[in-house]
Amino acid sequence: MPEQSLQAPAASADELLSAYRPGDAFFSTAAGALHGSGTLTALERADDLPAALGQAGEGALALGALPFDPASPAHLVVPQAVRRSPPAAQTPPRQRWRSLGAAWTLTPLPEPEAHVAAVERAVKRMTEDERLRKVVLARSLRVAADRDIDVPTVLANLLWRDPSAFVFAADLPERGSGTRTLIGASPELLVAKRGAHLLSNPLAGSAPRSADPTTDQSRAVALLTSAKDRREHAVVVEAVADALSPHCRTLSVPEEPELVKTATMWHLSTRVTGELADPDVPSHVLATALHPTPAVCGTPRDLAFDTIGALEPFRRDFYTGAFGYTDTRGDGAWVVTIRCADVAGRTLDLYAGGGIMPESDPEAELAETSAKLRTFLIALGVDGAA
Repeated sequence: MPEQSLQAPAASADELLSAYRPGDAFFSTAAGALHGSGTLTALERADDLPAALGQAGEGALALGALPFDPASPAHLVVPQAVRRSPPAAQTPPRQRWRSLGAAWTLTPLPEPEAHVAAVERAVKRMTEDERLRKVVLARSLRVAADRDIDVPTVLANLLWRDPSAFVFAADLPERGSGTRTLIGASPELLVAKRGAHLLSNPLAGSAPRSADPTTDQSRAVALLTSAKDRREHAVVVEAVADALSPHCRTLSVPEEPELVKTATMWHLSTRVTGELADPDVPSHVLATALHPTPAVCGTPRDLAFDTIGALEPFRRDFYTGAFGYTDTRGDGAWVVTIRCADVAGRTLDLYAGGGIMPESDPEAELAETSAKLRTFLIALGVDGAA
């Protein structure tokens, strides 16, 4: 197999965005942005990454996505060429939001009332079976345009709107006759690994932002003091610590969560840090050990997974999976694929979910999904309720 070409660094993420074309891969993190073009090899199993990277040359990396269902095929690519940019904080995006000039039609799946009913059924299941402590239920919104969707413009809008997010894009295996692209702006780091050091930043417990500063701050304080949201968050942090502990010499888990914000949401956040017992453990091995966390599935995992399959009327596919990269040193970063869309031609399938606990309010859970869908709707310039 030919070796991967590692090209001269770009001046900024903007420069990489300008070079992005459909079929490429793009990933923006706090450590900088990556742009991959062409394909040396495509893989369906994360376990095959070390061998493929070994053939691609020193310093090579692979980019791609893991599905929500670990038993389903992944989509991982060793690009022909890779270019990097400096950390995003050093080079904030200069571009501005651009109109796609399209007319839009929105179709929810399920209808909002049906999602409320599904939340009610999930709460009932938890009441009847105390083993089920949490389940994450999602809904989908199909957004159809009157023309093919300009993926590079959507990608640029996402990065401009929320430059601190993990913004990503990569083509997926075709479904039917059309090309598909997974694109998103995730706030949640599943795991990052550099040398012997790792970081995981689970988010669980959310509240919508408000344009009114007083209301916005009130919602933040209410989230931080919410017993329901703190319990939901603790379940996730506990699972992350349990999954990482076998790999770590030391692991630090803060006792209290913090608040973090995106353009549309407040989240409870905990930064879990550790030192690996084996510095050669690749980042994708850590990612697969964690995935799916209770932040996107629930707990216990198997029971929550079965509940999702019974109550959601669609396949998640790569939504609530993971997107990231691993290089020949095993370093890399993987994020949870939320605030994302599956784009094909003139349609985007958007997704948003929420963690359901025994005390959840179904109408409030519906409102939370609507707020989360706004991340992508704003990037599209779509008016209308979600």
